[in-house]
Amino acid sequence: MTTPEGNKLWGGRFTGATDPVMERYNQSLPYDKRMWREDVEGSKAYARCIHRAGLLTEGEMVDIVKGLDKVGEEWSSGVFVVQKGDEDIHTANERRLKELIGDVAGKLHTGRSRNDQVAVDMRLWFRNAASSLKSRLVDLMRVMVQRAESEVKVLMPGYTHLQRAQPIRWSHWIMSYVWMLRRDYERLVQLSDRSNISPLGSGAIAGNPFNIDRVTLATDLKFSSVTDNSLDAVSDRDFIVEFLSWASLMSIHLSRWAEDLILYSSKEFGFVTLSDAYSTGSSLMPQKKNSDSLELIRGKSGTIFGRCCGFMMTLKGIPSTYNKDLQEDKEAMFDVYDTLEGTLQVATGVITTLKIHEEAMRAALSPDMLATDLAYYLVRKGVPFRTAHGLSGGCVALAETKRCTIDKLTLEDFKTVSCMFEKDVLEIWNYETSVSQYKAYGGTALSSVQEQIHNMLNWLSELRI
Repeated sequence: MTTPEGNKLWGGRFTGATDPVMERYNQSLPYDKRMWREDVEGSKAYARCIHRAGLLTEGEMVDIVKGLDKVGEEWSSGVFVVQKGDEDIHTANERRLKELIGDVAGKLHTGRSRNDQVAVDMRLWFRNAASSLKSRLVDLMRVMVQRAESEVKVLMPGYTHLQRAQPIRWSHWIMSYVWMLRRDYERLVQLSDRSNISPLGSGAIAGNPFNIDRVTLATDLKFSSVTDNSLDAVSDRDFIVEFLSWASLMSIHLSRWAEDLILYSSKEFGFVTLSDAYSTGSSLMPQKKNSDSLELIRGKSGTIFGRCCGFMMTLKGIPSTYNKDLQEDKEAMFDVYDTLEGTLQVATGVITTLKIHEEAMRAALSPDMLATDLAYYLVRKGVPFRTAHGLSGGCVALAETKRCTIDKLTLEDFKTVSCMFEKDVLEIWNYETSVSQYKAYGGTALSSVQEQIHNMLNWLSELRI
């Protein structure tokens, strides 16, 4: 006799029906159906594995694999029909497989649990997602480096504490974010390598009793290795936490980049203008052009970090092995992936179409930004830096007293501060000369920035993405 829950993968021991509210609350198919492809591929590999272990005949294995191919075709073409009772992607696929090939479909689950099944599906899905994100990230970096290369002679103010500090190159500013993104790329590669291990064959918690070859099974699915402990394997979501943490940090980098451009695009700065394609207007004030694309990049960093915090709090109280709390992992993973994919595409569009205003950047440079150069002038004449710094500050104070900019002080004015000042002090007030002195690698001199760009272009070319 079939029990009310007899059609469920877990239903044999239950005699009462599930509350409809609980049915909906328990269901994960609306979002985990995104893993249909991975579930089909993992199941095909498992069918081949248990055939090698003598649990399926050749004919049974072929029927199951062909049936799974048909299930995949239905998902791919959008004709797969979800039915009541399909709790998740695993239940739906196995139910449909049975409809297609009959009772032999029930052999597919031999020695396999949804615990190790979902764990392998997620790792397969994440591997593909990480590959896509790496490609999007490289696209953004390439555009940024190309822009830095073509606009390398443009000067602008550099800021600390949001105060004008020293003259720098616009390209130097761009490259500062490219290096952040390169670290993000490298971390994602490391995470991808760490997560590319197969938990399949771990069963519910205790392992697989049918002497299957887990290494060959892993190789079939292009994993680099297998998990070492079945209890850990079914509950390990470290790679999801790492992904959410990685995404949080990268989104913070992009948020800071967006914030700079939001400021630079304001009328108070006027350094850049966003393309209309990445801007919106005001519903009330017709003169406004809002940098909504950048504001959304900045805002979504908070959403991503919220997902990271939320899932870590979900994990913190879970006892060992699998618990249903872990169902919360997929929504976090999918949502952050979708958000990041959109963010990277929008960021690439923004930097590709951005217009810079070189004249406004140059006009924002002011002689007081060369006060440090005045100290360096004295250092080159043998004055200790701390003393030179104080004397330079004295010159700044003198200019304020005389109500003029520091470059308007005369040689006699400078000599009232220190006898070390000579006629050549009047040659300091040149912005190109200022930036050209920072030739040590990593600095803002033309040769140094060009070397950064050259090194980054070489690195990008070696990726072959």
